[in-house]
This record gives sequence, C-alpha cells and structure tokens, in this order.
Amino acid sequence: MNAALALSLALAFGYLFGSIPFGLLLTRAAGGPDVRTIGSGNIGATNVLRTGNRKVAALTLLLDALKGTAPALAMTWLAGPNAGILAGLAAFFGHLFPLWLGFKGGKGVATNIGVLFGLHWPLGLIFLAVWLAVAVAFRMSSLAALSASLLTPLWVFLLGRTDLLLPAVILGIAIFLTHRANIARLLTGEEPKISLSKQL
Repeated sequence: MNAALALSLALAFGYLFGSIPFGLLLTRAAGGPDVRTIGSGNIGATNVLRTGNRKVAALTLLLDALKGTAPALAMTWLAGPNAGILAGLAAFFGHLFPLWLGFKGGKGVATNIGVLFGLHWPLGLIFLAVWLAVAVAFRMSSLAALSASLLTPLWVFLLGRTDLLLPAVILGIAIFLTHRANIARLLTGEEPKISLSKQL
C-alpha cells in the first residue's frame, strides 16, 4: 500500500471509529437521559455511570477502550507501525472531538488505555496498574488518570519503545488538558472522592 494512502486511511479510519459516541448511543438505547445534560456533560463511562446504569457504563468503558485498540491494531497489521500509531492517535482525538457532537466528546482516559494496548499491550497494563494503585490510595479517579498519564512516557523509555515516546507525550498532554477543571479542584482540595465499587 502506498505510504501516503496508508497514512491517510489510518487518519480517517481512526478518527471516524474513535468519534462513535458509544456513551450517548448506549444510554439512549437503554432509555436513559442524554448524558450531555447531566454531571460533567461528557460522553464517557464515568458520566454514563451517573445515570445509575452500571451495565451501560461498563459497556461504554469497554467500547471506548476498543475505539483506541481496534484502529491501532488494524492499521498496524495493514500498513505497519507508523500507520498504527497515527490511527490510534486519530481515534483518541476522535473521541475527544467527535464531529457529530459539535466536537464535544469525552475526556479520553478509556480510549487512551485502548490506544496503549493496541500499540504495545504492556503499556496498557502498566497504565491500569498505576491507575488502580493511585485510585485505591487516594480515591480520586482524576488523580489516578493524571498520574498514570504522566508516568507513561517513563515506562515507554524503560521498555525500550522510543518510537512510542512522542505518541505517549501527546496523549499525556491531551489528558491533562481535558482534566483542567479536575486539576483546579485538586489544587483547591475540592475534587470529589470516588467509591471504587462504582468505578473502573
């Protein structure tokens, strides 16, 4: 496959797949409210959980992660690692900025994890391990996500996958940007704590 065509396909496929608003679609299918009108207003699993439907929230979490994994794996298989990286990043930003919802999507944590699994599965496992450790210790989902994102470039370096260093940095910066409000609350001590039985 021509390199330019492969990268264009990776970009388009990744973005379109990543922009599928599973949280919104599943909640509506289950007879729930428009998730954009409750809680944080985003379409991710955490906000879907605020509808009270844990099964829909869990399915949203899984599908949002697969939005990152599937394009990365598919394009790596079809056109090589560079196409896989581009597809994974495009899927991540498709989740954050879906065309169909006026470019207002989720915060990207689940899709970030999915991308990491698709590009190099040990990174996905390490991210989850750090997330769980921080979440258990401090009972703050946002702090767990921020901590795991901050440390991901270090694990990339230690695992010898320097080809993934720039993607990891891009994903981490984006996670910090989508969590700006959470960071402000963390700094003022106003960030709400979570019940781990109700979270990932």
